[in-house]
Amino acid sequence: MHLSQKERNYLEEQKSHEELCIKKYNSYASQADDPQLKQLFQSLAQKEQEHLNSINQILSGQVPNIQQQNQQGQQQTQQSQGQNMGQTGMVNQKDADLCQDMLSTEKYISHAYDTAIFEFRDANIRKVLNHIQKEEQQHGEEIFNYMQSKGMYKVH
Repeated sequence: MHLSQKERNYLEEQKSHEELCIKKYNSYASQADDPQLKQLFQSLAQKEQEHLNSINQILSGQVPNIQQQNQQGQQQTQQSQGQNMGQTGMVNQKDADLCQDMLSTEKYISHAYDTAIFEFRDANIRKVLNHIQKEEQQHGEEIFNYMQSKGMYKVH
């Protein structure tokens, strides 16, 4: 598989996004007060590491097997959605700020994948990038659900 310079540039950009996400999630997991939020950030850091591994595989000329990743991701998402996220009386502002930053980051990265997908000639690479983008959207949904359950995000 030969990548054009433009395709390689998009992958390098996504690689830097994934590296930043991993750093932020790991840092924020250590800063968060709520044990549930710590666990959520640690889980999402692991998923971002999988994305980084996929990008590195493509950069090295291999197309990752997203079928296997799909099954693992669905199991993890179902586990995290099954956790009880009861409403608390007081909003922890520090945790709310960490969540807001990561939600904004996930929105940005999902958009960047949306743009990159259209630039690739290889349908299999587009499928991998689309898979990653869907997972980024799921990450945003998990953060949103946590925030809403804790009174940090009001939908009017």
